[in-house]
Amino acid sequence: MARNPNIVFILSDDQGAWAMHCAGNKELKTPNLDRIAARGMRFENFFCASPVCSPARASLLTGTIPSAHGVLDWLRGGNLDAERFAKQGAQDPYGGYVSEHKPIQYLAGQLTYTDVLAQNGYNCALSGKWHLGDSINPQHGFRYWYTIGRGGCFYYHPDIVENGDIRNLHGQYVTDLITDKALEFLDILSEESAPFYLSVHYTAPHSPWSAEHHPKEFLKLYEDCPFESVPNVPDHPGLTCPPVYGTPTRTENLKGYFAAISAMDQGIGQILDRLQQKGLDQETIVIFASDNGMNMGHHGIWGKGNGTRPMNMYDTSIKVPFLISWPGNIPSGTVCRQMVSAYDFFPTLIDFLDMDTHQLHGLPGRSFADVLRGQPQDEERDVVVFDEYGPVRMIRSKRFKYIHIYPYGPDEFYDLQADPEEQVNRIADPCFEAEILEMRRRMESWFNRYVNPNMDGSREGVTGSGQLCSAGVYAQRLEKYASPEENG
Repeated sequence: MARNPNIVFILSDDQGAWAMHCAGNKELKTPNLDRIAARGMRFENFFCASPVCSPARASLLTGTIPSAHGVLDWLRGGNLDAERFAKQGAQDPYGGYVSEHKPIQYLAGQLTYTDVLAQNGYNCALSGKWHLGDSINPQHGFRYWYTIGRGGCFYYHPDIVENGDIRNLHGQYVTDLITDKALEFLDILSEESAPFYLSVHYTAPHSPWSAEHHPKEFLKLYEDCPFESVPNVPDHPGLTCPPVYGTPTRTENLKGYFAAISAMDQGIGQILDRLQQKGLDQETIVIFASDNGMNMGHHGIWGKGNGTRPMNMYDTSIKVPFLISWPGNIPSGTVCRQMVSAYDFFPTLIDFLDMDTHQLHGLPGRSFADVLRGQPQDEERDVVVFDEYGPVRMIRSKRFKYIHIYPYGPDEFYDLQADPEEQVNRIADPCFEAEILEMRRRMESWFNRYVNPNMDGSREGVTGSGQLCSAGVYAQRLEKYASPEENG
């Protein structure tokens, strides 16, 4: 019986689907992402589950929605034991671990695809960002563990977790550290008899983007770039960062963002080269994706879903890159235009590896393994994707997008066929009244089916400013005030 293929899953942080050369952005230099696309399949319409990092990552791992796994916002707390690591916090350039108290394993008791891989004999390793609680202790099937104390860090001031402790590696570029450890893990894993799964989770191209945070050699690549690939439009009225339009900040931001991607791309090239040097490239599935999308001036926004108040669901916030290659098994140089979601990734991976899928019962996603096997794509198939971010929920078909903001709006509706850039909100247009009502009905029915009422993000007071503790506060409050003792 043939051994299962190895898997290298490379995940970037805050990279829009538009931010790759192979996706049509001729200003960006990403030769190694282009290399993966040329050897495999690029997806044009891959959507994250939530337009912010921690919920999106949790949904990739579990195949469930934020309002089921309980990670509803980026995790401001629960990453570290602040008392134990007080010294490292004092050295932290962010100003200390002020939001940290005790570690929380937010996905404890939940099944992830890495759990399933480990159960099926895979050796699992993580190099890079975790940001799903308790960064110190390996979880969910991971045997090797090298991560960051919290979610992000300054590029030259990372707080690295290894062997149950934290070290502040001032002056070392975190993108290079993640790459170097991934190469080390590859050397170790390739010597073992079992197949391996290696997660390489870069912090790039997340902010900060100012020049002191990135190597000069990569900033120089974009010294004279006009950045015509990115809209230069007035700031969004709900912008959550200081003004950018008409200031030098725009060029500085874009230069740093592009440089961060190219620096990461160089690291990806080193990983691909190492696989080839070891003769593993033909027996390894290589996947590249991002946790959520990103606006770098798109719609006048400099951020993702929480780049505005209220939070937004523009395609630039929810559409992410997705590349996958496995020579001889996935058709090379192909493009999938079918709409797929992060919910679909877990069932697809397990199906594609021909593993027992009984554990997938009840998950909202469905496998697109047939597409990876080169079977014809059904362009007419009715595909709808859903997203959520706290009180903001979305349903999107090929033509229409409806966004509902609980409890009072303002809601949005876009005709993507006539308005692919989502410039005109048609929510009050009587011509679309029937479509709006039907999409709302369908959206609410879908969420009612998959929501855990104890973790319902629409009732948890999610603001986009970070999650400090486990979800369920709303439900606990309801139970408290519903009791006769409390009301009497």
